[in-house]
Amino acid sequence: MADTTDDIEKLYEYGERLNEAKDKSQVRVQAIRGLPLFCKDTPEHLSKIVDILGQLLVAGENVERDAVHKALMTVLRQDVKTSLTALFKRIGSIEDRSAEDLSTWESIREKVLLFLRDKVFPLKMELLVPQELMERHITTLVKQNLQDVTADEFKMFMDFLKSLSLFGHKAPAERIQELVEIIEGQADLDAQFDVSDADHIKRFILCLSMAFPFFKRGASGSKFLNYLNKQIMPVFDKLPEQWKLDLLKNLAECSLYAITQDSRQLLPSVVQLLKKYMVRRKIEEINYTCIECLLYTFHHLAHKTPNATNSLCGYKIVTGQPSDRLGEDFSEQYKDFTERCIYLFFYSLML
Repeated sequence: MADTTDDIEKLYEYGERLNEAKDKSQVRVQAIRGLPLFCKDTPEHLSKIVDILGQLLVAGENVERDAVHKALMTVLRQDVKTSLTALFKRIGSIEDRSAEDLSTWESIREKVLLFLRDKVFPLKMELLVPQELMERHITTLVKQNLQDVTADEFKMFMDFLKSLSLFGHKAPAERIQELVEIIEGQADLDAQFDVSDADHIKRFILCLSMAFPFFKRGASGSKFLNYLNKQIMPVFDKLPEQWKLDLLKNLAECSLYAITQDSRQLLPSVVQLLKKYMVRRKIEEINYTCIECLLYTFHHLAHKTPNATNSLCGYKIVTGQPSDRLGEDFSEQYKDFTERCIYLFFYSLML
């Protein structure tokens, strides 16, 4: 045990010497090239060697950086599972790297991300063998290391996961749902929404647009729609103007795939917002694009829960269910909503 500890300490000592050396001579490059050979003799140290090579990715000179890339690729081919696990540890939170300062951690993390994107991901068919086992392993690694990613980094990882056979066009809906759950976690849907938090609304819109293609493949958008209905729609008026239209466009697209229960819960909020945009008086400017998005959403939600329209806007659609509420008088709601539609029609003719 003592010998193993000494070997590891020497590895890191040599790694620090390589990293700090002023002399960029062929002696330093040869040392980097020799590290993969060390793995063959002592495979138990492979993850430590990958970690050292990961630190050396910040090398400034092209020859040296190329040597690090080649050394890492050699080690990856020796043991892809252990190597990837070690590399992904360099992407995790700064709290896990207490011995390093923030700037060093950020520099190494950035270079590891670039190495994964440019060198590893394009060779997934060659490196991820056996395919299903290794695709599942790298999916787990991605899930575990998304705490501090930027929007661009998150998109990079999601694009990579989408390219895996595990989530290909033949994948069942429950597997596609796994991707949506990753996006839900990034959208922070368990947090209370703060209308003044511009970052959260931007992240929500980005994540919703990323999740939308998976709704078409059978995944559920219920968690996104419920959060939108309960947390965002009540404070919609307070949102910065630049995000309102983006939000309504995404809602319109997702309404096509909303299930009946979600449609019933969301429809009252949509009708209420429609009434705010479709005023019964002449105003300076009418936001036709937002109204178009809301009417499109209204159409698809109402189609899935027709017995809700009677009480909301007076449109009577008989489904034969007790919830039709046919015995009640909703003529005022019908008159109000119809007048708003007529005013909107005439305003559009005057343009």
